[in-house]
Amino acid sequence: MKIGIDAIAFDVAQLHLPIKTLAYARNIEPEKLEKGLGLIKMTLPDVHQDTVVFGANALTKLVVDNQIDLNEIARIYVGTESAIDSSKPISSFLIALMEQKFGEGILENCDVVDFTFACIGGVDALQNCLDFVRLNPTKKAIVVTTDFAKYDLNSTGEYTQGAGALAMLVAADPKIIAFENEWATSTKGVFDFFKPYRTISKEAITGNNENKVWFDNLEAEIEIHKDQPVFDGQYSNQCYMDRTRNAYFAFKKLLNTNETLYATWESIIMHLPYSFQGRRMLSEIYALDAANPILTGNESTADYQNKLKEVSKSDEYRAFVNQKLQPAEIASSLIGNLYTGSIFMGFLSTLAHFANTSSTITGKKFGFLAYGSGSKSKVFEGTIQADWKLAVAKAQLFETLEQSHEIDFTTYEKLHKKEQKLSVKTPKSEWVLDRIENENPNLIGARYYKWID
Repeated sequence: MKIGIDAIAFDVAQLHLPIKTLAYARNIEPEKLEKGLGLIKMTLPDVHQDTVVFGANALTKLVVDNQIDLNEIARIYVGTESAIDSSKPISSFLIALMEQKFGEGILENCDVVDFTFACIGGVDALQNCLDFVRLNPTKKAIVVTTDFAKYDLNSTGEYTQGAGALAMLVAADPKIIAFENEWATSTKGVFDFFKPYRTISKEAITGNNENKVWFDNLEAEIEIHKDQPVFDGQYSNQCYMDRTRNAYFAFKKLLNTNETLYATWESIIMHLPYSFQGRRMLSEIYALDAANPILTGNESTADYQNKLKEVSKSDEYRAFVNQKLQPAEIASSLIGNLYTGSIFMGFLSTLAHFANTSSTITGKKFGFLAYGSGSKSKVFEGTIQADWKLAVAKAQLFETLEQSHEIDFTTYEKLHKKEQKLSVKTPKSEWVLDRIENENPNLIGARYYKWID
């Protein structure tokens, strides 16, 4: 019995800032970002959007475009690192909105939960749903990834921002891709990228050392939430390489093969925090697992790094990148970082590229190298199914991205600082954040959403 992704849909922020505009404002050479990192645009949420909105829009498109009967859905599992509540999962918001649109009680017996492990949470949700359907082949599940990648102004991560969601139907006899049941994992507990609870003393805010009640806070310390992470870019890159390399060779061991594994994959789908990240991270695996290994692992540290640089700049590696990685980079360069959704957007980008170029990929294997900071990598593979092109055509990926609304730098900064009070683009045929309760003491902070025709 084949188990995999039967349908896919997405929703990304409809506003974008050209990378050139950001580069000029930050006194960065545009070519450094465009040709060096593969960046063209970065998408940003409008005032009426958050991760629930993106997830609900993607899920609604999945249901409508594929005429899914929600009575058949046993699970809706969400991967995210952009939760809007420390207790109530995004998935619980999603079932409420789906029932609001498609019928009260239609998902009452559906199991929902959120998975959080930085950018790999969506892959964890997918693996869990695949296992569930494999044990219960008459049932179906949906995986939703929804995130908002926000970085501090003037930071080294600022130009990698992005926002959006994907929704995928997991079922037996899938139309798009069937996954094998072998998965390799490499995990280590590190601080390469994280979003900690931050605190500031109440006295520093109020100027009063008597710890009086302040906006219902009795504690002497006030917790501050920031969407922006604490990260060390260089260290995070090294963790990405280490975890992915270890998971890759663990996968080879699991398959009990000595052949060059990546040579068996038509395309390689990786987590892309920015468009060219994958090609930078994969060069080590490429050198170590070549038919005639370019690196043995026995070199001195200096020789190892020098050879690795030579490999990454070689014509052979560039040709390899163009063949196996470049199709996944196309959408990333137009969207930015989707955190948990980045690897799946890379997958959709690859399929859309092959569809547009009339390529024949039915029966071909794709390799997936997932990564999440903190840190963990998972490596797995799947085989493209016969109806992939018809299923992917419904997503209208590149056609939708062409309709993105360009904003200027002033508007970008206002949105980033949450100074923009009105939506930049009038919402149409989408979910919106309607209001946040601030009066009823039993519902303070409750978020309410509605569908705009």
